[in-house]
Amino acid sequence: MQTVTETKASRTNGYFLFAMLLFLVAIDIYVLRAGILSNNTAVLWIFCPLTLLIILCAAGFTVVQPNEARVLILFGKYIGSIRSAGFWWVNPFSTKSHVSLRIRNFASEKIKVNDLHGNPVEIAAVIVWRVVDSSRALFDVDNYVQFVDIQSETAIRALASEYPYDTQAEDQPSLRGNVQEISEKLQHAVQTRLEVAGVTVIESRISHLAYAPEIAQAMLRRQQAQAIIAARQKIVEGAVGMVESALASLSEKKIIELDQDKKATMVNNLMVALVSDREVSPIINTGTLYQ
Repeated sequence: MQTVTETKASRTNGYFLFAMLLFLVAIDIYVLRAGILSNNTAVLWIFCPLTLLIILCAAGFTVVQPNEARVLILFGKYIGSIRSAGFWWVNPFSTKSHVSLRIRNFASEKIKVNDLHGNPVEIAAVIVWRVVDSSRALFDVDNYVQFVDIQSETAIRALASEYPYDTQAEDQPSLRGNVQEISEKLQHAVQTRLEVAGVTVIESRISHLAYAPEIAQAMLRRQQAQAIIAARQKIVEGAVGMVESALASLSEKKIIELDQDKKATMVNNLMVALVSDREVSPIINTGTLYQ
């Protein structure tokens, strides 16, 4: 495939050419009037070509708005683009195609796709993009707006299948836990696909992320169970450290001498008090009736 690169088109200030065109119109009217008054048909040899020249020159005027481009094509050949806003005159035989350079948003629909673990999830994204090469946008793809829509959706599907929706492992990225990283990778993936169309991606971000409705309730219970297990594990780790610190402090300060049985009893009581999810009622041992 032949790739076309944008070049600067040759153009002339439109106001200057417009003034010259008005001058030619005045001459044409004067010639026609003189021929009518003198009843001389020979002036038609001047009037007709001059009129044709005026009409031909008038076809070369074009107006370029800010943040848009005019792509010029002369008999099937690309001859350049005009990016500068203003009133211009170009080759009147050229075709002037409009390409918008303004920033645009593509908001994808909610796409259902399987994540890395095979769980169906719904995902949607917003892609902010603009055309940076008007010639490639016009000639290298059939419809650059539709091309952006299709390729962006394809990139979203591909990215969502490379990551799990959520994970408990801290070193494993996920769609839900690494939003910034996922957005950056999505931007890179979309940019790679849209390079051929002369489009640059300014920003991309996930706008919607959820489990598919058919598994949403089951996955919610699973997340709650995983959260409870993780919390219990942290509580047990902290309780073990507190018990160890308490026994070491009692032994170091020689507050009380504990044999192995009493240490086991104290460890059991402390662990129950620290780990239990209910309020513990302490039992005060005041000794036995008979000594």
